[in-house]
Amino acid sequence: MSRLRSGQWLALTAGGLVLAALVGIAITLLMLQRLGDARVQVVDRVDPARVAAQVYITALVNEETGVRGYASGGTDDFLAPYRQGSKDAVTARARLDAVVASGKVPRLAENLQAVGLASTTWHLLYADPVILIVGREGKDSKNVPSLDQGKGLFDQVRGAFGQLQADLVAERASARTKLRHAATAATWSGLLTALLILAAAAVAALVLRRTIANPLSRLARDARRVARGEFEHPVAITGPRDIQGLSTDVESMRRRILAELEVVNDARAQLEEQTRDLQRSNAELEQFAYVASHDLQEPLRKVASFTGMLQHRYQGQLDERADQYIEFAVDGAKRMQVLINDLLAFSRVGRLGAERALVSMDDAAADALKNLAAAIEESGAHVDVADLPVVRGDRSLLGALLQNLIGNAIKFRSDGMTPEIRVRAVRGEKDYVFTVSDNGIGIAPRHAERIFVIFQRLHPKEEFTGTGIGLAMGRKIVEFHGGQIWLDRDESASEVDDATGHGSTFRFTLPIPDDDESDPTP
Repeated sequence: MSRLRSGQWLALTAGGLVLAALVGIAITLLMLQRLGDARVQVVDRVDPARVAAQVYITALVNEETGVRGYASGGTDDFLAPYRQGSKDAVTARARLDAVVASGKVPRLAENLQAVGLASTTWHLLYADPVILIVGREGKDSKNVPSLDQGKGLFDQVRGAFGQLQADLVAERASARTKLRHAATAATWSGLLTALLILAAAAVAALVLRRTIANPLSRLARDARRVARGEFEHPVAITGPRDIQGLSTDVESMRRRILAELEVVNDARAQLEEQTRDLQRSNAELEQFAYVASHDLQEPLRKVASFTGMLQHRYQGQLDERADQYIEFAVDGAKRMQVLINDLLAFSRVGRLGAERALVSMDDAAADALKNLAAAIEESGAHVDVADLPVVRGDRSLLGALLQNLIGNAIKFRSDGMTPEIRVRAVRGEKDYVFTVSDNGIGIAPRHAERIFVIFQRLHPKEEFTGTGIGLAMGRKIVEFHGGQIWLDRDESASEVDDATGHGSTFRFTLPIPDDDESDPTP
């Protein structure tokens, strides 16, 4: 495992790239320096020396022409080229001396020394004597040096210049060759620098990939597998120290999750076992309630029938106490029949097994109002049902739910008031919220939960009839359809009196079906 951190690996690779770039740049600069030196040699030294040498020889030739003309003609006009040539020779020689001073043109100093010696000899032995003697004695003087003598001396000057020019041509050719070689070397050095940087970048990329990218990628893959639930998959500990530390943390987290999952799985298994036991107990309890209620029907019918016959046949023949006892028995039998029928209906909720379909709550409300027609007519109740939505469920159960809520609103009406009952529905995010409100005697908020418990009654049977199963069955129907039901708490209602006098408002929710735009099943 690497002892370096990711930042240190990045610093190393960056340093390698910088070093490669510096080496390449140094080589390129060196080649460019050589190219510049070769160019200076050609342009600033050899070529100016050749031009100055040409001017120099031309100036000396003009001097020789002027002296030779003066020797032949004898007039001062022939010395004009000589005088001009002398000036040009001084200027050209000064330029050549400047090139010699650089010390960069081989053999130029020796060649100039030879030219100067030959030129001085020509001046001392021929040019100066001719000018002096012709000026004193005339052109026909026998003391004037011969033309052949002057020609011979000047040929030595020409020979020295020839050697000078030959050496300059050779040096120029050599300098141009070096210039071409330097240009080629500079080009190749640039390419080499680029290749060196590219190679260093490739090596750096490879190093970073193997030391950082690959470990990070593997860590990410392992982390994703663990995140998907593969908690048995171990996390590899590779890469630089900081990535190893991160991998170690992820591996520790995976092991903790695995240990906690084992605890959770054990608890889940225990909970599932308890849930199965509870479901089995509930099923057995519902089955018992159903069977018990169903089996009690026949003997109860006999009890009710014979006590009724006993009351009909022997009423008035026994004493008053006996008639009262018989009346108690008949009333108890009837109430027991109602209680058993309600208990059977309660136990059937969720046991019918019918497939749920799309149901119009308007139709379910119509069924409820139809069944409550007699009670509505007798009480003069006004039931206002707004447009209700379509839900998925069992039409008979939903109708029974609305019938129970509307029937309770009619039953628990205030004295001297016409029952006013409203049924509404609004759409929420996931559910429809239904509201059934009335202007009856109301329910104290402290009984908001108690009223949904089976067999719970808030009023004596002499005041209001019923078995106390209706709202418990309503809650079971709503929960069977995946909703909730509750009593709205009126903060202005009394917490002491059982009757608030503010009416009651029940709300329940039913899920919005995915295909609620479809036509409901009739």
